[in-house]
Amino acid sequence: MTRQAITLIGGGLVGALLAQQLAKRGFQVEIFEKRPDPRRVGFTGGRSINLALAERGLQALRTAGLAEDVLQRAVMMRGRMVHPLGGTSGLQRYGVDDSEVIWSVSRGGLNMLLLDAAEAAGVKMHFGQSLVAADLHSKRIVLADENGTLHQHDAPALIGADGAGSALRAAMDDYQSLGIRVESLGHGYKELEIPPGTGSERFAIEPHALHIWPRGGYMCIALPNTEGSFTVTLFLPAHGPHPSFDTLTDAAAAASFFRQDFPDLLPLIPRFAEDYDSHPVGTLSTLYLDRWHVDGRALLIGDAAHAIVPFHGQGMNCGFEDTVVLANLLAEAGRDTGDAFAEFQRIRQPNANAIAAMALENYIEMRDSVADPHYLAKRELGARLAERAPTHFMARYRMVTFTHLPYAYAFERGRAQDILLEQLLHGSTSADDVQLDAAVTTLQATLPPLPQLRHG
Repeated sequence: MTRQAITLIGGGLVGALLAQQLAKRGFQVEIFEKRPDPRRVGFTGGRSINLALAERGLQALRTAGLAEDVLQRAVMMRGRMVHPLGGTSGLQRYGVDDSEVIWSVSRGGLNMLLLDAAEAAGVKMHFGQSLVAADLHSKRIVLADENGTLHQHDAPALIGADGAGSALRAAMDDYQSLGIRVESLGHGYKELEIPPGTGSERFAIEPHALHIWPRGGYMCIALPNTEGSFTVTLFLPAHGPHPSFDTLTDAAAAASFFRQDFPDLLPLIPRFAEDYDSHPVGTLSTLYLDRWHVDGRALLIGDAAHAIVPFHGQGMNCGFEDTVVLANLLAEAGRDTGDAFAEFQRIRQPNANAIAAMALENYIEMRDSVADPHYLAKRELGARLAERAPTHFMARYRMVTFTHLPYAYAFERGRAQDILLEQLLHGSTSADDVQLDAAVTTLQATLPPLPQLRHG
C-alpha cells in the first residue's frame, strides 16, 4: 500500500525526528521550516542553548537509530548540585546510580543531527518557508519565502511541529476553535554563560550535574556543555518588587543583586555585563488546547500542542515521545489519518496535561524545596522505601525521568506517595524518626504494586 503524503510545518527537534520516523515507515514527507538551514548558516534558534535528555527522549532516539550518536555529543548529569546561600554545596542524585542519569545536549547540534537523519531517510526539506495561510477545506497551504514571494502547496495531511508560537495552530483555530488557553507563569528568564576553563580544568564547576542556586522565589541553574562551558539561566518574577526583571533593568543593577544573592556564581561569569544587557528576557507559559486536530486534515504535536515550562526538563522528551506514538498510529492507520489523529490526542493529551502540572510544581521544588529540611527528610524517607520496597515505591521524579510509565500515572502515583510520606513523617525533619519496617508495611497495605514498566 502506498503511504500518503504528509506535510510537516516546522523542522525543529520534534519536526525533524517525526519526519525521519514517518519516512522510515514509508510515508512521503515534506518539511517547511521558516528559518534557514542551520547546517549551512549556523544555528540561530531562539530558546535555551542546551536541553536535558532523559529516558523517554532516548527511547525515541533509539527507535530512530540515533541514540548513540546523540549521547556521544552529550554531558552526563548525575543529579542536582545545590548551592545554598552561605552554605555548603551538595549533590542530590536523580536516580539510584549512574544507570539513572540525564544528559545535557546542545539544541543546535541535536537539531542538525536530526535534520541529517531525516534527509537521509528521504524527507524533502524546504527552508526559509513561512506558513502564511492554511485552507483546511481545500487542503492547501500558502507559504512565503525569504523574499516574501508566495506559493501554494497541496497538503492533504498537515502536521504542525512549529513550536509554542505555531502558525498552523492559529490557522486551525480560525477554521475551527481549538479552545486555546495560555497561562503565564509570571516569571521570566535570562541566559548567561560560564566559559570553559583555560588550564587543565576544562569545567569551572562539577561537570556531571545540573547546578541550582535556590533562593526561594527565584533561582539560577547551570547546565554543562561538551566544550566546557555552562549555560546559566536566571529565573525571576517578570514584574513586581525587587528582585524582578522590572527592578533589574541593566547589568549594573543585576551585578549588585548577584553579589548579594549569588556571590559564588558571579565571579564565574566574566562577560556578565555583556550577557545581561544583550540577552532578552524570555517568557514562560503553559499552553492548553481542547482540540489538537481538525479531523484528518491537520494535527498539532510537541510544543505546538502542549508547550510547558522547562522545570522538569521534559518538554523535548515529551515531544520526542509524541513522535513515536504518532508514527506508529499513522503506520497502522494507513490512509485514514482522521482516526490516527483522534487516537493520538486521546492517548497523549492526559499525559501532556500531567507533565505540564508536574513542571509547574518542579519550579517551586527547584527554587525553594531543595534546601528545605522537611523536603529533604521526605526525599530521604522515599529513597529508603524505594530501596526496601522497590515494587511499591519509586520517587515521582524517577518515574517521569527514567521510565516509560505514562506521565498521567506518574502524576497520580506521585501524589498518593507524597500523602503517605507526609503521614509517616508527621511534620518531622528527619527520616530517622520513622520506623522503617512499619513504614514498609503501611506502604504495601496502602498502595498497589507499581506496573512493571521500567528502563528502555
